[in-house]
Amino acid sequence: MSEKNNGAVLKGQIKNGMVVINKIDSFYRQFCLNDRKILGKKTPSAIIIAEVFTDFYTCAETIFLRISRFFENDLSNRTWHKDLLDKMILEIQGVRQAVLGDETYKILIEFLKFRHFRRYYFEFEYDWDRIDYLEKKYKQVMPLLKRDLDAFCKFLDKINKR
Repeated sequence: MSEKNNGAVLKGQIKNGMVVINKIDSFYRQFCLNDRKILGKKTPSAIIIAEVFTDFYTCAETIFLRISRFFENDLSNRTWHKDLLDKMILEIQGVRQAVLGDETYKILIEFLKFRHFRRYYFEFEYDWDRIDYLEKKYKQVMPLLKRDLDAFCKFLDKINKR
């Protein structure tokens, strides 16, 4: 397969990932409009919101991993999750533009930390101040992530024309 076709495949993978992120976002918004009003700030709501944020970040990270593999594929074994996110703000001269803007990156670090916490947290008592904070950050990051990934897809279109 030619580099041009590979770039088109990568763009398709990014677009498919965004479809999943949009489905997650749609679920979250519907939950907030309906069930959350009934459940309030109780354990079931916290579990659902935690799962939404975990799935959201995992989906975004999968997109970043595909990009990294396409362009550089050099991640440390021990801290690859953070290493991967760090690489998404790098412009690699002559190779690719940065995938994420600084603001998007800073917010996504919060979701990376939360996902790591969630993966190893087996209790049902959630800190609602932390959840409220992440909800605020989620609402900020969604349009930023979409903007950054759309810009990166345009970059892929340019390199596919070469």
